[in-house]
Amino acid sequence: MRLRIELMTKHARSLLLVFVLWSSASATATPESGPQPTSEEITRALDIVKADPNLAPIRTVKLLRWKDSGTSTRSGRPAWLAWLGDFVRWLDQTARVLVWVVAVMLVGALLIYLTRLVRGRSAEISYNDDGVAPVRIHDLDIRPESLPDDIGAAARRLWDRSEHRAALALLYRGMLSRLVHVHQIPIRESATETDCLVLAAKHLEPTRSEYATHLVRIWQRAVYGREVVPDRDVYGLCDGFRPALDGAAPEAPGSRT
Repeated sequence: MRLRIELMTKHARSLLLVFVLWSSASATATPESGPQPTSEEITRALDIVKADPNLAPIRTVKLLRWKDSGTSTRSGRPAWLAWLGDFVRWLDQTARVLVWVVAVMLVGALLIYLTRLVRGRSAEISYNDDGVAPVRIHDLDIRPESLPDDIGAAARRLWDRSEHRAALALLYRGMLSRLVHVHQIPIRESATETDCLVLAAKHLEPTRSEYATHLVRIWQRAVYGREVVPDRDVYGLCDGFRPALDGAAPEAPGSRT
């Protein structure tokens, strides 16, 4: 490419020289045609022609080519070593961000736990201050007279008639009623499922508390998650309601022989 440009430039210079010589000869042959250019004007014209980049003897052309992966940086280090250093610095910055994200998540979890703990405590304090058991929890009527005597059997009949939501609602409402009126657990009207389970775990023995937790989890899966609950799980809740929540009178000392 550079050789071709040099050849074209030489041809252009030759043509220019011929043109200048022809002009001089014409001026000499016909002096009456007009004023002749001075030597300074000729020199100035030649300088203008030489300054033209298209007529320069050497022309620089930039070409694109692939960069060699083995080249070195200005500091003398290989390019791959500089890239490795940048990658390590990026990992360091990313690790700091991850540490902050984990710390924020842990703080958030701690705040949620403390909020639930305070809500459970406030539910108990509110109930004790009033001295009267609530009649409703949210929209659920928990009065004992509004419920059947055998809640488990009634819920099982509803389930067998494919009234699944009504059956689970009866079990959940009956659980709340038994916790408040039978086991005297201080639950306020605005308590959530989690609040009820926290208080049940504090006041009930483990087997009864586990039954309440299992019932609430199935209630949430069916009502909120719209999952299909197997019959055996509901039958287990129905059969276990009376022994778990109805309560049994403690045996008198020395009744066993």
